[in-house]
Amino acid sequence: MKLLFTKMQGLGNDFVVIDAINQPVEMTPALAQKLGDRRFGVGCDQLLIVERAQQPGVDFRYRIFNGDGSEVEQCGNGARCFVRFVVDKQLTNKTAIRVETKSGIIEPRLADDGLVTVDMGVPIFEPARIPFVSESDAVVQPLEVNGEMLAITAVSMGNPHAVQVVADVDSAPVEQQGPAVEHHPRFPARVNAGFMQVVDEHSIRLRVFERGAGETLACGTGACAAVVAGIQRQLLASPVRVETRGGELSIAWGGPGSPVLMTGPAVSVFEGSIEI
Repeated sequence: MKLLFTKMQGLGNDFVVIDAINQPVEMTPALAQKLGDRRFGVGCDQLLIVERAQQPGVDFRYRIFNGDGSEVEQCGNGARCFVRFVVDKQLTNKTAIRVETKSGIIEPRLADDGLVTVDMGVPIFEPARIPFVSESDAVVQPLEVNGEMLAITAVSMGNPHAVQVVADVDSAPVEQQGPAVEHHPRFPARVNAGFMQVVDEHSIRLRVFERGAGETLACGTGACAAVVAGIQRQLLASPVRVETRGGELSIAWGGPGSPVLMTGPAVSVFEGSIEI
Protein backbone atom coordinates (compact mmCIF):
# COMPACT_ATOMS: atom_id res chain seq x y z
CA MET A 1 0.00 0.00 0.00
CA LYS A 2 1.25 3.48 -0.87
CA LEU A 3 0.94 6.12 1.82
CA LEU A 4 0.90 9.78 0.74
CA PHE A 5 2.60 12.27 3.05
CA THR A 6 3.85 15.85 3.29
CA LYS A 7 7.16 16.69 4.92
CA MET A 8 6.92 19.92 6.94
CA GLN A 9 8.99 21.85 9.44
CA GLY A 10 8.50 24.51 12.07
CA LEU A 11 11.83 26.11 12.95
CA GLY A 12 13.64 22.94 11.92
CA ASN A 13 11.42 20.71 14.09
CA ASP A 14 10.38 18.40 11.26
CA PHE A 15 7.26 16.34 10.70
CA VAL A 16 5.72 13.76 8.42
CA VAL A 17 2.10 14.88 8.03
CA ILE A 18 -0.44 12.28 6.91
CA ASP A 19 -4.00 12.92 5.71
CA ALA A 20 -6.02 10.13 7.33
CA ILE A 21 -9.29 11.65 6.12
CA ASN A 22 -8.84 10.91 2.42
CA GLN A 23 -6.75 7.73 2.72
CA PRO A 24 -6.97 4.79 5.12
CA VAL A 25 -4.26 4.88 7.80
CA GLU A 26 -3.90 2.66 10.85
CA MET A 27 -0.98 4.16 12.68
CA THR A 28 0.92 1.80 14.96
CA PRO A 29 4.13 2.29 16.97
CA ALA A 30 5.98 0.07 14.48
CA LEU A 31 4.76 2.08 11.47
CA ALA A 32 5.60 5.35 13.22
CA GLN A 33 9.13 4.08 13.83
CA LYS A 34 9.48 3.02 10.19
CA LEU A 35 8.30 6.36 8.79
CA GLY A 36 10.34 8.37 11.29
CA ASP A 37 13.61 6.56 10.60
CA ARG A 38 15.99 8.94 8.82
CA ARG A 39 17.82 6.13 7.02
CA PHE A 40 15.14 3.58 6.16
CA GLY A 41 12.03 5.77 6.18
CA VAL A 42 11.10 9.39 5.48
CA GLY A 43 12.69 10.79 8.63
CA CYS A 44 11.19 13.20 11.17
CA ASP A 45 11.03 14.26 14.79
CA GLN A 46 7.29 13.51 14.94
CA LEU A 47 4.44 12.23 12.77
CA LEU A 48 1.19 14.21 12.60
CA ILE A 49 -1.99 12.32 11.69
CA VAL A 50 -4.91 14.45 10.42
CA GLU A 51 -8.27 12.84 11.22
CA ARG A 52 -11.95 13.75 11.24
CA ALA A 53 -13.23 15.38 14.41
CA GLN A 54 -14.78 13.03 16.94
CA GLN A 55 -16.87 15.62 18.78
CA PRO A 56 -19.23 18.45 17.80
CA GLY A 57 -17.95 22.00 17.47
CA VAL A 58 -14.48 20.85 16.43
CA ASP A 59 -13.02 20.97 12.90
CA PHE A 60 -10.35 18.24 13.06
CA ARG A 61 -8.58 15.79 15.31
CA TYR A 62 -4.86 15.30 15.17
CA ARG A 63 -2.58 12.73 16.73
CA ILE A 64 1.15 13.01 17.35
CA PHE A 65 3.67 10.17 17.33
CA ASN A 66 7.35 10.45 18.20
CA GLY A 67 9.97 8.82 16.04
CA ASP A 68 10.27 6.04 18.63
CA GLY A 69 6.61 5.14 18.10
CA SER A 70 5.22 6.64 21.29
CA GLU A 71 2.07 8.76 21.06
CA VAL A 72 2.18 12.12 22.84
CA GLU A 73 -0.39 14.65 23.94
CA GLN A 74 0.70 17.89 22.29
CA CYS A 75 3.24 19.52 19.98
CA GLY A 76 3.40 23.27 19.47
CA ASN A 77 5.42 23.35 16.26
CA GLY A 78 3.28 20.49 14.99
CA ALA A 79 0.11 22.47 15.69
CA ARG A 80 1.31 25.27 13.42
CA CYS A 81 2.24 22.81 10.66
CA PHE A 82 -1.15 21.14 11.08
CA VAL A 83 -2.93 24.42 10.31
CA ARG A 84 -0.74 25.13 7.30
CA PHE A 85 -1.40 21.60 6.02
CA VAL A 86 -5.21 21.59 6.26
CA VAL A 87 -5.42 25.04 4.64
CA ASP A 88 -2.97 24.21 1.82
CA LYS A 89 -4.73 20.89 1.17
CA GLN A 90 -8.10 22.71 1.08
CA LEU A 91 -9.45 20.48 3.82
CA THR A 92 -10.94 23.67 5.27
CA ASN A 93 -11.59 27.24 4.16
CA LYS A 94 -11.20 28.55 7.69
CA THR A 95 -8.12 30.33 9.01
CA ALA A 96 -9.17 29.92 12.67
CA ILE A 97 -9.56 26.23 13.45
CA ARG A 98 -10.66 24.22 16.48
CA VAL A 99 -8.55 21.07 16.76
CA GLU A 100 -8.97 18.08 19.04
CA THR A 101 -5.74 16.67 20.50
CA LYS A 102 -5.01 14.02 23.10
CA SER A 103 -4.62 16.79 25.71
CA GLY A 104 -7.74 18.77 24.73
CA ILE A 105 -8.91 21.41 22.25
CA ILE A 106 -6.49 23.93 20.76
CA GLU A 107 -7.38 26.88 18.53
CA PRO A 108 -4.69 27.80 15.99
CA ARG A 109 -5.11 30.78 13.66
CA LEU A 110 -3.37 31.43 10.31
CA ALA A 111 -2.51 35.10 9.71
CA ASP A 112 -2.22 36.85 6.35
CA ASP A 113 1.58 36.98 6.71
CA GLY A 114 1.72 33.17 6.90
CA LEU A 115 2.57 33.02 10.60
CA VAL A 116 0.41 30.84 12.81
CA THR A 117 -0.75 31.76 16.31
CA VAL A 118 -1.86 28.89 18.52
CA ASP A 119 -3.85 29.18 21.73
CA MET A 120 -1.95 26.49 23.64
CA GLY A 121 -4.30 26.51 26.61
CA VAL A 122 -3.73 27.29 30.28
CA PRO A 123 -0.48 25.92 31.75
CA ILE A 124 -0.75 23.37 34.56
CA PHE A 125 1.38 23.66 37.69
CA GLU A 126 -0.23 21.12 40.03
CA PRO A 127 2.34 18.30 40.39
CA ALA A 128 -0.22 15.47 40.20
CA ARG A 129 -1.58 16.77 36.89
CA ILE A 130 1.81 17.27 35.19
CA PRO A 131 2.53 14.47 36.40
CA PHE A 132 5.42 15.17 38.79
CA VAL A 133 6.05 13.43 42.10
CA SER A 134 6.34 16.20 44.68
CA GLU A 135 4.75 17.15 48.00
CA SER A 136 5.26 20.82 47.16
CA ASP A 137 3.79 23.08 44.49
CA ALA A 138 6.71 25.52 44.72
CA VAL A 139 7.67 27.24 41.46
CA VAL A 140 11.30 26.12 41.83
CA GLN A 141 11.88 22.48 42.80
CA PRO A 142 15.08 20.51 43.50
CA LEU A 143 15.76 17.55 41.22
CA GLU A 144 18.78 15.29 41.73
CA VAL A 145 20.29 14.25 38.40
CA ASN A 146 23.57 12.33 38.02
CA GLY A 147 24.60 13.30 41.54
CA GLU A 148 23.91 17.00 40.94
CA MET A 149 21.00 18.98 42.41
CA LEU A 150 19.17 20.93 39.70
CA ALA A 151 16.64 23.72 40.27
CA ILE A 152 13.74 23.06 37.88
CA THR A 153 10.25 24.38 37.27
CA ALA A 154 7.76 21.64 36.40
CA VAL A 155 4.85 22.65 34.17
CA SER A 156 2.52 20.98 31.70
CA MET A 157 1.49 22.52 28.40
CA GLY A 158 -0.61 19.45 27.67
CA ASN A 159 2.67 17.54 27.94
CA PRO A 160 5.16 17.64 30.85
CA HIS A 161 8.21 19.91 30.96
CA ALA A 162 11.08 20.42 33.40
CA VAL A 163 12.69 23.81 32.80
CA GLN A 164 16.02 24.87 34.27
CA VAL A 165 17.88 28.17 33.91
CA VAL A 166 21.43 27.96 32.55
CA ALA A 167 24.10 30.59 32.05
CA ASP A 168 24.75 29.65 28.41
CA VAL A 169 22.69 27.25 26.30
CA ASP A 170 25.60 26.59 23.97
CA SER A 171 27.61 24.97 26.75
CA ALA A 172 24.65 23.52 28.68
CA PRO A 173 24.93 19.75 29.33
CA VAL A 174 21.90 18.90 27.19
CA GLU A 175 23.20 15.55 25.92
CA GLN A 176 24.31 14.43 29.39
CA GLN A 177 21.40 15.67 31.50
CA GLY A 178 18.60 15.45 28.93
CA PRO A 179 18.12 11.66 28.97
CA ALA A 180 18.46 11.51 32.76
CA VAL A 181 15.84 14.22 33.28
CA GLU A 182 13.53 12.66 30.66
CA HIS A 183 13.51 9.31 32.47
CA HIS A 184 13.68 10.63 36.03
CA PRO A 185 11.45 8.53 38.33
CA ARG A 186 9.74 11.67 39.65
CA PHE A 187 8.22 12.11 36.17
CA PRO A 188 6.16 8.91 35.72
CA ALA A 189 5.13 9.82 32.16
CA ARG A 190 8.67 10.98 31.29
CA VAL A 191 9.32 14.67 30.64
CA ASN A 192 10.74 17.18 28.15
CA ALA A 193 13.90 18.77 29.54
CA GLY A 194 14.28 22.50 28.84
CA PHE A 195 17.51 24.50 29.16
CA MET A 196 16.76 28.24 29.22
CA GLN A 197 19.20 31.15 29.04
CA VAL A 198 17.65 34.51 30.00
CA VAL A 199 18.95 37.29 27.72
CA ASP A 200 16.64 40.00 29.09
CA GLU A 201 13.08 40.11 30.42
CA HIS A 202 11.64 39.84 26.90
CA SER A 203 14.16 37.46 25.34
CA ILE A 204 15.50 33.96 26.00
CA ARG A 205 17.56 31.31 24.26
CA LEU A 206 16.35 27.74 24.56
CA ARG A 207 17.31 24.13 23.93
CA VAL A 208 14.95 21.21 24.62
CA PHE A 209 15.61 17.50 24.95
CA GLU A 210 12.24 16.00 23.99
CA ARG A 211 10.62 12.81 25.20
CA GLY A 212 11.09 10.06 22.64
CA ALA A 213 12.89 12.31 20.15
CA GLY A 214 16.05 13.65 21.78
CA GLU A 215 17.17 17.22 21.26
CA THR A 216 15.26 18.95 18.46
CA LEU A 217 16.01 22.24 16.72
CA ALA A 218 12.89 23.74 18.27
CA CYS A 219 10.06 22.72 20.61
CA GLY A 220 6.87 24.79 20.62
CA THR A 221 5.44 23.51 23.89
CA GLY A 222 8.95 23.73 25.34
CA ALA A 223 9.10 27.41 24.39
CA CYS A 224 5.72 27.99 26.05
CA ALA A 225 6.80 26.11 29.18
CA ALA A 226 10.08 28.02 29.41
CA VAL A 227 8.40 31.41 29.13
CA VAL A 228 5.75 30.45 31.68
CA ALA A 229 8.46 29.19 34.05
CA GLY A 230 10.49 32.38 33.55
CA ILE A 231 7.50 34.62 34.26
CA GLN A 232 6.58 32.58 37.34
CA ARG A 233 10.17 32.93 38.55
CA GLN A 234 9.96 36.73 37.93
CA LEU A 235 12.76 36.56 35.38
CA LEU A 236 10.63 37.42 32.32
CA ALA A 237 7.72 39.63 31.25
CA SER A 238 5.30 38.91 28.41
CA PRO A 239 5.68 38.88 25.45
CA VAL A 240 8.93 36.95 25.11
CA ARG A 241 11.03 36.24 22.03
CA VAL A 242 12.34 32.68 22.15
CA GLU A 243 15.47 31.94 20.12
CA THR A 244 15.89 28.26 19.31
CA ARG A 245 18.50 26.60 17.14
CA GLY A 246 15.91 26.44 14.36
CA GLY A 247 14.60 30.02 14.57
CA GLU A 248 12.40 32.31 16.65
CA LEU A 249 8.99 32.09 18.30
CA SER A 250 6.95 34.75 20.07
CA ILE A 251 5.22 33.65 23.29
CA ALA A 252 2.65 35.71 25.21
CA TRP A 253 1.11 34.82 28.58
CA GLY A 254 -1.10 36.90 30.85
CA GLY A 255 -0.35 34.95 34.01
CA PRO A 256 -1.99 32.12 35.99
CA GLY A 257 -5.39 31.13 34.61
CA SER A 258 -4.63 32.64 31.19
CA PRO A 259 -3.85 30.71 27.99
CA VAL A 260 -0.43 30.80 26.39
CA LEU A 261 -0.30 32.21 22.83
CA MET A 262 2.48 30.98 20.54
CA THR A 263 3.26 32.60 17.17
CA GLY A 264 5.69 31.29 14.57
CA PRO A 265 6.16 29.91 11.05
CA ALA A 266 5.20 26.59 9.43
CA VAL A 267 6.68 25.46 6.12
CA SER A 268 5.98 22.63 3.67
CA VAL A 269 9.22 21.04 2.47
CA PHE A 270 8.13 18.35 -0.03
CA GLU A 271 5.46 15.76 -0.77
CA GLY A 272 5.88 12.09 -1.49
CA SER A 273 4.64 8.54 -1.08
CA ILE A 274 6.08 5.48 0.60
CA GLU A 275 5.24 1.78 0.45
CA ILE A 276 4.06 0.42 3.78
